[in-house]
Amino acid sequence: MSQDTKVKTTESSPPAPSKTRKSLPVLDPSGDYYYWWLNTMVFPVMYNLIILVCRACFPDLQHGYLVAWLVLDYTSDLLYLLDIVVRFHTGFLEQGILVVDKGRILSRYVRTWSFLLDLASLMPTDVVYLRLGPHTPTLRLNRFLHAPRLFEAFDRTETRTAYPNAFRIAKLMLYIFVVIHWNSCLYFALSRYLGFGRDAWVYPDPAQPGFERLWRQYLYSFYFSTLILTTVGDTPPPAREEEYLFMVGDFLLAVMGFATIMGSMSSVIYNMNTADAAFYPDHGLVKKYMKLQHVNRKLERRVIDWYQHLQINKKITNEIAILQHLPERLRAEVAVSVHLSTLSQVQIFQNCEASLLEELVLKLQPQTYSPGEYVCRKGDIGREMYIVREGQLAVVADDGITQYAVLGAGLYFGEISIINIKGNMSGNRRTANIKSIGYSDLFCLSKEDLREVLSEYPQAQTIMEEKGREILLKMNKLDMNAEAAEIALQEATESRLRGLDQQLDDLQTKFARLLAELESSALKIAYRVERLEWQTREWPMPEDLAEADDEGEPGEGTSKDEEGRATQEGPPGPE
Repeated sequence: MSQDTKVKTTESSPPAPSKTRKSLPVLDPSGDYYYWWLNTMVFPVMYNLIILVCRACFPDLQHGYLVAWLVLDYTSDLLYLLDIVVRFHTGFLEQGILVVDKGRILSRYVRTWSFLLDLASLMPTDVVYLRLGPHTPTLRLNRFLHAPRLFEAFDRTETRTAYPNAFRIAKLMLYIFVVIHWNSCLYFALSRYLGFGRDAWVYPDPAQPGFERLWRQYLYSFYFSTLILTTVGDTPPPAREEEYLFMVGDFLLAVMGFATIMGSMSSVIYNMNTADAAFYPDHGLVKKYMKLQHVNRKLERRVIDWYQHLQINKKITNEIAILQHLPERLRAEVAVSVHLSTLSQVQIFQNCEASLLEELVLKLQPQTYSPGEYVCRKGDIGREMYIVREGQLAVVADDGITQYAVLGAGLYFGEISIINIKGNMSGNRRTANIKSIGYSDLFCLSKEDLREVLSEYPQAQTIMEEKGREILLKMNKLDMNAEAAEIALQEATESRLRGLDQQLDDLQTKFARLLAELESSALKIAYRVERLEWQTREWPMPEDLAEADDEGEPGEGTSKDEEGRATQEGPPGPE
């Protein structure tokens, strides 16, 4: 009993809590943390690309700051090592879902070329310092293999920045500086190999006053390389084979550099023009059209001023075309964040469903009116409503001068004309003249767009009609008798429609019965025809009767008996 008790106690005791080891989180390659880490890796990569070559070609720079270089070298190596650790914890997308399994991330990363380049860039080539000494920075040239991280950081920044064209120009200038920097370092190294001051092409003898300083050596080499790569000229002619080869290589590099610069600048200019054309309408075609059609100067001036206003004040009139490539849901969210506050100010749209407002936001059309331009006139058919986003509009008399009221930002008009409210005394006609005082920005919502949206929200349509009816009552423009008559007429029409539907159902039932009877009759007729064919199939032909007369009575009797039996058997019934 004691042993059983011990066993049960041991089995029922809870397991000892295991120690959970904290691990690094998995980074999203499109997230902020990964983006800022890429920007951090720009510094060690740029350090190796710029300083390492300079130290290898300018011995005074290497000897004068050895301790600082060693500290910076191994700091960059530490960042390289941390970058590999970050790669081990950076997820990837599979079927559109971020994979966070570190085992799969590791197996995927080690099978890529990036892993081999990262390992090669961290090979401990510095151990050769023990034999050659610490003044041979060329042993660290394998650190250049980590340069793809620099290009990845530039691509991410270009995608995220608000000024991509300016960033492309800055990146191009950086590449030009790096190329000239490398070329100047190679020029100084070649001059040292050939001998300083041996001819006019190489770097002057450092024994001359002023040419022994490190800063002067670098600036002279950089200036000389700039003259060669820009093909400006004014450089001493080469005198030896090595100098000729260096000049030929630089000229070829300059040709390729010019082609790259021209292509990049053309791309930047084209992108800027394309962006302007996407945001603002092309006024060149309109100007040419007005010139060909001989439009009067005053109207042409108004059109040009309208286009100029859009350009100067960054007014956008084709938002739908700009956002057309976004997914529908994302496009709706962008439009909601920009315009929902304006739409929610309209009284008839208040307390409506959020999904309804999101649908309506996508239907808003921005419009800009010039000073003195009429938005609508009294008696016009109302096909849209307007929401004032910016500017001022005046409700004027028929003379266009007398002002009754001024509409400012956040106000709206024309909402009643786009809703079919029974008993509306004004119908769908405009009841006032609305004229823009200055430049006014409005949102336009057409009657067709509203009807299309409300067809999916019948409850919201009822609510909006009730609010519109309340507004008309306050304005004394709702005819209750006409409303009651329209309601009675609508009910009578619906009753007649229900009666027609019932009659149509009865006719369909009768037609179905007649069709069934017709099919049954056709089947019976077909069976009778088949039976007659079977009965007449064994009848003797005239030739057979003549032969039977020649042969005599026995044959005739036999054939009659067979015919009788065949007739009695009859054809097989229908399957």
